[in-house]
Amino acid sequence: MAGSSRMAGADRKFRDSGRINILEVLGNAIVGGMENYVGNLISNLPAEEFGVAVLCPFESAYTRMLRLKGCPVYIAPLRDDPPWRSIEMIAGLVDVCEIDLIHAHLMNAHTVAAIAGTLTDTPTVATLHGMSLQPQEISVARLTGSHMILVCREAWSQALAVGFQPERLTLIPNGIDLQRYRPGCAPRNRLRDAISVGEEEFLVGFVGRLAWEKGPDKFIKAADYILRHKPEVHFALVGTGSMERDLMLAIERAGISRNVHLAGVWEDPSEVYPALDLMLHTSRADAMPLALLEAMACGVPVIAIGVGGVPEIIETGETGILVGTSEWPGIVSEFPGDWEGVARAALKLISQPEKLKAMSAASVRRAAANYNITESVALTAQLFRKLAGASGGAVRMRPLREKKMQ
Repeated sequence: MAGSSRMAGADRKFRDSGRINILEVLGNAIVGGMENYVGNLISNLPAEEFGVAVLCPFESAYTRMLRLKGCPVYIAPLRDDPPWRSIEMIAGLVDVCEIDLIHAHLMNAHTVAAIAGTLTDTPTVATLHGMSLQPQEISVARLTGSHMILVCREAWSQALAVGFQPERLTLIPNGIDLQRYRPGCAPRNRLRDAISVGEEEFLVGFVGRLAWEKGPDKFIKAADYILRHKPEVHFALVGTGSMERDLMLAIERAGISRNVHLAGVWEDPSEVYPALDLMLHTSRADAMPLALLEAMACGVPVIAIGVGGVPEIIETGETGILVGTSEWPGIVSEFPGDWEGVARAALKLISQPEKLKAMSAASVRRAAANYNITESVALTAQLFRKLAGASGGAVRMRPLREKKMQ
């Protein structure tokens, strides 16, 4: 009962704030790129203008962090075929919290948010964090009229190609906090001490979920290849995920456990990058990965497979090296595609300390010029104002009311 009273009080405080009220609907609540995107957005939206509540599919360390930020957090099951009670939950929050705009992330969240938005006459926008549109996302957006934010040009181009009008789409690249991610933002030895790697040893990193689409198995293959030629190099995988046990077994089978370290999840990723001399990004699918942007801002050169929006980020030969795929053949003609090309490019760079130093400086400049979180959030806030029909102050949507029987 006391918990219900506290929730009702939070609802009243949120509702009476006089701001544009946003309901963020998240399709997951783990430690991942989408969740970091939402956290960055909440932290940087002007608090005097926007109020933010969040709906997640389950409780986690992430929902705890959101509450520490002062956000009301609600829990409801989210699936690609959403249960009716989840639609009811969003519709109820639109009424009780006087939500002006629903903002969804991932396909399951987009589906339920768009249906609830249509039923309550509340504008809905979905940020698509992937490099391509799924058929259900296309269908949902067409049937409900939801707006879409694309984070990379590949997804934006596909949306135009399947018939969406430009006014229904907004391209907003991801951004990062350049005050938090910068050269020397943490002691170089913090990660190194945790995995017993000396300050003078060359350390190559992977940062991301240990899941198939992120390609940590390709990183292990590249590490094995590199170690056959440079047995003194060390490697760190920072993150956790469903492939962790399989990766441990692969490292043991290859006999490289002395040099390849599973570093786990770090609560503050900014403490990781200053320890790295080079980062390998071996994803099978990605749009605009925050880990890549964070590494660049900290001055870490990146060698990456050219999937999704990654070719938009790396200035190959200047901030790092982009390795071709079947979609991007011959990006760097001297290296083959996939993980073997990453490994060969890494071997070449490891032997060129001056080139690495120049790439580090160029990475910092490029991140500062193109991926500042303040610019990304300013564009998002501008879109929120437009979709909510507001200019300076909140415009409330009509709350749910029972229709009188005819």
